[in-house]
Formats: sequence, structure tokens, C-alpha cells
Amino acid sequence: MSKITYYHAGCPVCVEAERAVVSTILHTYPVKIVNLGEDKEALNKAREEGVKSVPALVMDGSVFHINFGASLEDIG
Repeated sequence: MSKITYYHAGCPVCVEAERAVVSTILHTYPVKIVNLGEDKEALNKAREEGVKSVPALVMDGSVFHINFGASLEDIG
């Protein structure tokens, strides 16, 4: 089973990506949703996984950046 984490910052772009993309994936795979705007401690984990901006999906170690809401530097 795939390990999927969705990182976002709560911005309108992130919320729309969650509605459009993540809600579809949730029908097939469990997705961990992390709001980096609320969970600053998760920023280092996101960086370690290769996330550069949010919204982003990390699936089995591969990062997929969706549109562009904010860079991790802008968040924290």
C-alpha cells in the first residue's frame, strides 16, 4: 500500500487542491494531511522528504508539487 502525505498551508490554492485531488485519492488510499501553517514542527519532515512548496503530495518517497501556494521558506 502506498504511503501518501499531503502537505499544505491552509491557503486557498491548498484548500482547492485538497478538495479536487486529495479527496479523490482518499477513496483508494489513506492520506495523511498535514497543515504546515498549524504544525510548524512538521516543516523539517516536509523538507527532508523534498517538499519545496505547498500544496504537495509525497507518495512512496516521490514529491509531487501541485500548483503553487507558498514556498516552505514563506511558511517558516
